[in-house]
Amino acid sequence: MTTPIVIADDLWDGDAEAVITSWLVSDGAEVAPGDLVAEIMSEKAQFEIEAPVAGVLKIVEGEDAVIAKGATIGVVE
Repeated sequence: MTTPIVIADDLWDGDAEAVITSWLVSDGAEVAPGDLVAEIMSEKAQFEIEAPVAGVLKIVEGEDAVIAKGATIGVVE
């Protein structure tokens, strides 16, 4: 089963886009629920993204990708 890592609609105020500043876990790495997997920045505010479930991370959007709320940046298989 595949679980998407989705940027929450309520993570920051407004409709501004964000940028993935870094992936903290490599593509193909094992993750556990709650592990920090990525950092994104929107309007000079940094946000940490956690793995929703245990499994193997597959990165969909790379570092420096511009993303919007609701975007899927990776999946856990």
